Amino acid sequence: MYALLTATHLGEFWPFSIYPMFSRGGHPWVRAVVREVPAGGEGISWQTVHTPEALPGHPFPLGETGINQNDIANFVSKSAVWDAQRIRGMRKLFRSTLDEVGLLIYRVEGRLHEPDSVAVTYTPFILLTPDSTYFNPGLSLPTSDAR
Repeated sequence: MYALLTATHLGEFWPFSIYPMFSRGGHPWVRAVVREVPAGGEGISWQTVHTPEALPGHPFPLGETGINQNDIANFVSKSAVWDAQRIRGMRKLFRSTLDEVGLLIYRVEGRLHEPDSVAVTYTPFILLTPDSTYFNPGLSLPTSDAR
């Protein structure tokens, strides 16, 4: 029974492994938050913050523009190298709005802090302006020169 339901599914009990609320409960997580900022990115801080109230600008509505939140979260959490193709892919997702505003994308990480609380950090990851792309200089991201 163990071999059938658990061992064949990377140690997770199969019927529940497809539901993150069961299979990933208590594990750290990564998401993304997109904020509208001035088009030139003036005054942007690359400091990590710990509350959503400390984020600059205004929330960018991903759903209204047809962008899947999971796509952005996967970009910031799973991309090992930020080459020209990866950067173009990120910019292409937001191409309809980048002429008007700048977008600051945060990598949001959460983990259990105490038995009954979650610690969340919002780290600025990438700034997209109408004509440029900037990465947080405090992060050591493998990138190419194409920006």
